[in-house]
Amino acid sequence: MAKTGFKQKIKKIFTGHRTLDSEYFEDLADILVEGDIGAKASFKIVEDLENICSKQKIKTEEGVKKELFAMLQSQVKSISLVPKKGQTNIYLVLGVNGAGKTTSVGKMAKWYNDHDVTPVVMAAADTYRAAAINQLKVHAEKTGVRVVAQQDGSDPSAVVFDAAEAVTAAGGGLVLADTAGRLHNKENLVHELEKIDRIAASKASEGCYKKILVLDATTGQNALRQAEVFHDAVGVDAVILTKYDSTAKGGVAYSLGKELAIPIAFVCFGEKYEDIALFDADRYLKDFLGE
Repeated sequence: MAKTGFKQKIKKIFTGHRTLDSEYFEDLADILVEGDIGAKASFKIVEDLENICSKQKIKTEEGVKKELFAMLQSQVKSISLVPKKGQTNIYLVLGVNGAGKTTSVGKMAKWYNDHDVTPVVMAAADTYRAAAINQLKVHAEKTGVRVVAQQDGSDPSAVVFDAAEAVTAAGGGLVLADTAGRLHNKENLVHELEKIDRIAASKASEGCYKKILVLDATTGQNALRQAEVFHDAVGVDAVILTKYDSTAKGGVAYSLGKELAIPIAFVCFGEKYEDIALFDADRYLKDFLGE
């Protein structure tokens, strides 16, 4: 991943043979802020890190890096979303328009289909945008995964209901429900999602309903603000980080775990259906710290 600027700075501060003085730790804090961890969190992390290094008499940049890795590792959370066989699993996919939500549904559909989850059914519950319905139909054609859709403007909860019925009739499987991404304010968000949330919860087998939020990794702390709104509105069980390449620094993964205790399930890093991977916290941290 090319993280020009930030990548070079984070690597240099651990290999520059500098004296571990107050200026060094101030520079490290600034770099963490640039990495999208957030100012308050970054300065608290570095304050604690400096105290640890002082008490443990850590004198090398490699030692600082090792301690920082451990501190970040304690907060970055991952989750494995495994549908239960023979049960009606429903994953409600949330997120603002432009985050890559509908594309992520297509990628997850292929991923789960390739990992022997059958049947997988995509539910076109973003009925406000004809483009979203059409996009899921294209995903269905290209991946061989069924899509359940109604006409533009129909009741999104009815689409989820129909998809769940299809999976239940098949003896179990997974519904991936694409939802509208209109984020005006919290009140509107709750109003639009509460019915579909209620229907999904009632149709899924016990313990088989998850709400997954799609976040654009390049938007940094804005992504965290979105997570706060959705989490307060309907609760979020897991996150998918999209566009995890190019300018994405990835520090928001720490913030999601630290501030909201939300784990990350997948990362998406390209346009192809195969450009999706399970989130690996250790790999993420090594990349974040310039290894």
